[in-house]
Amino acid sequence: MGQLDNLFIELKKVEPKEIMKGFHGRMLHTDNMTLVYWEIDEGSILPEHSHVHEQVVNMLEGQFELVVDGNSQVYEPGVVCMIPSYARHSGHAVTACKILDVFHPVRKDYKLLDGND
Repeated sequence: MGQLDNLFIELKKVEPKEIMKGFHGRMLHTDNMTLVYWEIDEGSILPEHSHVHEQVVNMLEGQFELVVDGNSQVYEPGVVCMIPSYARHSGHAVTACKILDVFHPVRKDYKLLDGND
């Protein structure tokens, strides 16, 4: 993004990428952030990991159990979780769900998957 011709994006036209088994994400990148609209299959596992990025998890549909620094909670629509940089986190999809993740700074690894540098 960052250019005037990319201000408005039809999400349905963004090709989803399966980042890990059961996690299908439509990725958008600004100069400073990465947004990922996830469609996650029921039972899919998010292995424990951490990263430099701050992450804001926005639950849109379904239920997802998220463990952040050892604290577990099942998230439902309307709940937001703010994960600090380097916080260990993991989880699993209790049901099929949709989540919007916002990362700061840009996820360069995800940007590369889109063929951007």
